[in-house]
Amino acid sequence: MTDSSSEPPVTEGNTRWWQRFTPSTSDSDPRTLGKWISVFAAIYGLLATGLGIYWSQTPDPFDVRQNAAQYAALTEQDVVTGAVTVSALQETIRTLLEKPGGYVHNDVFPPGVWLDNMPNWEYGVLVQSRDLARALREVLSRSQSQSKEDVDLTLAEPRINFQSDSWILPASESEYRDAGRFLERYRSRLAITGEKSAQFYARADNLGHWLGMIEKRLGSLSQRLSASVGQRRINTDLAGDSAAAQSTSAPDEILVRTPWSEIDDIFYESRGAAWALTQFLKAAEIDFADVLAKKNATISLRQIIRELEAAQAPVWSPIILNGSGFGLWANHSLVMASYISRANAALIDLRELLAQG
Repeated sequence: MTDSSSEPPVTEGNTRWWQRFTPSTSDSDPRTLGKWISVFAAIYGLLATGLGIYWSQTPDPFDVRQNAAQYAALTEQDVVTGAVTVSALQETIRTLLEKPGGYVHNDVFPPGVWLDNMPNWEYGVLVQSRDLARALREVLSRSQSQSKEDVDLTLAEPRINFQSDSWILPASESEYRDAGRFLERYRSRLAITGEKSAQFYARADNLGHWLGMIEKRLGSLSQRLSASVGQRRINTDLAGDSAAAQSTSAPDEILVRTPWSEIDDIFYESRGAAWALTQFLKAAEIDFADVLAKKNATISLRQIIRELEAAQAPVWSPIILNGSGFGLWANHSLVMASYISRANAALIDLRELLAQG
């Protein structure tokens, strides 16, 4: 008799489905294993590349007035003086943490660890955020030099200044998120009165102090961008003061040239700084509207914003070109330096207007 429980011999026509996916002894061939590894590596590489390109897209700018109204609505408060600027800083930090891919500057795994442009863009945004947080703590929230610091800003400012590449215990993201929470506490206290209230003083000297910090940042970026082609710069470190001195001697002329591996880094750092400053200065135009109008300086501020917006125009080249000054190929760093320098020049004029009586 035939055993009914026995299965028929396995042939090509009646192969069970699980047997089709079960590796045979021939699959242990190193060449077959290598093919499978190559296929998986290729698929992973394509997915990581596509994800990296998506993560490298810079966020869109936001409407600072609408953004302030949304933050105020969360606590059922009105938008008071200073709330637009603080809300812009809050939203900038939130954007760093919650944009596609999140904060990638401290990533240690692909595709974030492979990315180059976005981490530098984030750093440019972070530097401007740190300057605004410092200005809030030192001058914008204080009426006089002898006045007391705001408790929430003393907690927020050092957290924004936490190192940008820490990925574990504590991670940079957790520190920046904590800074956002302390800024929210400060913002919500601007609209209340009493002992727990906070203040934002929209004064010409306070605005000038913050703009002075921005001026130095833009001047540094302009110099670093211009050094993409190499330049001999006359040493002006001690110019204007006959009694000035420095620690060690320096030559009369200094050759400044950016290493080729850092050219795109500085370019995207500048774009990040321009993106953040655009939001902050638009907010300042609202909070300092009366001061700017009295000094007839509103147009000057808008000109700075326009130059910074032009610095964020789309880059159609797949790479950052570094042609010579008047050569055949474009030099993206010099174009960016042009916008940053014009913004810085307008910033100097604006500070002079604010300093006038």
